[in-house]
Amino acid sequence: MDELRELIPFLRDRNPQVRQIALSNLLPQTPKGSPHRDIFFEGLSAGGLQKAKESDIIRDIKLLCRDQLNVAHDAFRALINLSDSPLLLTPLSEPSFLSFIVSYIIEPQSILADLASMLLSNLTASSGACSVLLTLKIPVIPLANNILYPTESRCGSCPAPVPYPQGKPQQVMALPLLVDAFVDGATVGDSEDLSKRKRKGELHFLASVFGNMSMSPTGRNFFLSPQPTNVLKPDADLEYALAKLVPFTEHKNTIRRGGVASTIKNCSFHSAGHKAILSPESVLVSVPPSKLQSRGIDALPYLLLPLAGPEEFELDDQEKLLEPLQFLPPTKTRESDPTIRLTHVETLLLLCHTRWGRDYLRQHGVYEIVRTAHMAETVDKVSEHIERLVQLIHGEEPKIAEAEEFDELDQTDLGPPPAPSASVDEDDEDFKIEEV
Repeated sequence: MDELRELIPFLRDRNPQVRQIALSNLLPQTPKGSPHRDIFFEGLSAGGLQKAKESDIIRDIKLLCRDQLNVAHDAFRALINLSDSPLLLTPLSEPSFLSFIVSYIIEPQSILADLASMLLSNLTASSGACSVLLTLKIPVIPLANNILYPTESRCGSCPAPVPYPQGKPQQVMALPLLVDAFVDGATVGDSEDLSKRKRKGELHFLASVFGNMSMSPTGRNFFLSPQPTNVLKPDADLEYALAKLVPFTEHKNTIRRGGVASTIKNCSFHSAGHKAILSPESVLVSVPPSKLQSRGIDALPYLLLPLAGPEEFELDDQEKLLEPLQFLPPTKTRESDPTIRLTHVETLLLLCHTRWGRDYLRQHGVYEIVRTAHMAETVDKVSEHIERLVQLIHGEEPKIAEAEEFDELDQTDLGPPPAPSASVDEDDEDFKIEEV
C-alpha cells in the first residue's frame, strides 16, 4: 500500500512517460474488489449536508483524461472502474468535468470517445449527474456545413483543428448534441483503422445515458419535447428527440439496442406522450400541456420488429400490420436478448394505459405480432407479460382506471430496468460490461 501511495505524486510529473508508468501501476487497483482500492478513497467523506471532497489522486486522474493518448486511455479506464462508488459521484459530476466529457464525446476526432461514453453512462446512474446534464451548456464554434467544434474537447488525444476555427464560441445545450452524436456514431462502420473513420467512436454507451436520463420526469420531458433540428437555429424544423433514437431497436449492438429500448419504455410512463410516441410521422402532434407540435415519433414499428419472426400471416391478418412488418423475409429473427424483449413488451403494456393507446394497438396488428411471439417465447416472464398484453388489446375493454392526460404512470410494477454499469478489466483490452 505504501509503495502505491508513493506513486501518486508522479501523476503530476512533467515527463509523460513517468505519468504513464505511475498510472499504469495504479490502474490494476481500480476495479471493484481489488485489494488496495481504498487508496483512491482516502480523505473522501460525505454525510448529511456535506458533499464529498475531491482527493488529490482523483483530481489528478481527472486531469490525466486530457493527457496524451496512452495516459488518457488509462485515466478514463480508472474512472470508469471507480465511478461505482457514491463517494466519487460528486467530484465526477462537477459541471466543469462533465462539460469536458460531453465536449470530448461529441467531437468526431476524439479517439477515446467510447471510453468517455462509458464513464458518462456510469455517472448518469446517479440523479446528481443527470440533473447537471439536463441543464448543461457547452461552448461550440460553428463551422461550415452545420458542423460544430466544441472548444473544451481540445486535449492530448483530441487536438484542435488547424487552422483553429474563427468565431466566438456559443453556449449550446449538451443533450441535443449528444443525441446527434449518438445517431452519427451508428454510421462509423467496422473499419479498425481509426484514420479512415469520419467519427472515431461508435458511442453505443450513450444509449445507456439516455436510458438513465429518461428515468426522471424532467428527462422524459426532454425526449418528448420538440427540438430544433439545428441547435444553432431556433427557428429550424422541430423534431422529437426520441424520434431520433427509435430506429436503433434492431441495431446489431446490444448496448445500443437495450439503452434505446429502456428510453422508449421510460418515456411511455408519461401518458400524455402516448399519442406522440405512437402517431406516424405524417401526423403533427403535441404533448400536453405544451401546444408545440411536431411530427409523430412512429415508435410502434420499431417496438414490434424485434418481436417479429419469419412467420407468414393470412392475407387478412397481413393487411392489419404496419407496412414495415408486412411480408418479412424468411431470414427475419427475433431479438435474442430476453431482457430487451421483455422491455418492449412492457412498453406496449404501458401504452395500453389509455383508451386511445389500446385502440391504436388493436388497429395496427399488435395482437397478430405478439401472438406469434408468444408461441416462440421460451422465457416464462416474457410469456406472462405477453399474456397480459393480449388480455388488454384482444379481450373485452377492461374496467380499469384510465390514465389522466398528464399522469406519470406508476413505476412500481413496470419500473425501468437498471442500466448496465461499465467497467474495464485491466487484463482485457476489450471493453467489458457488468450487469449490476
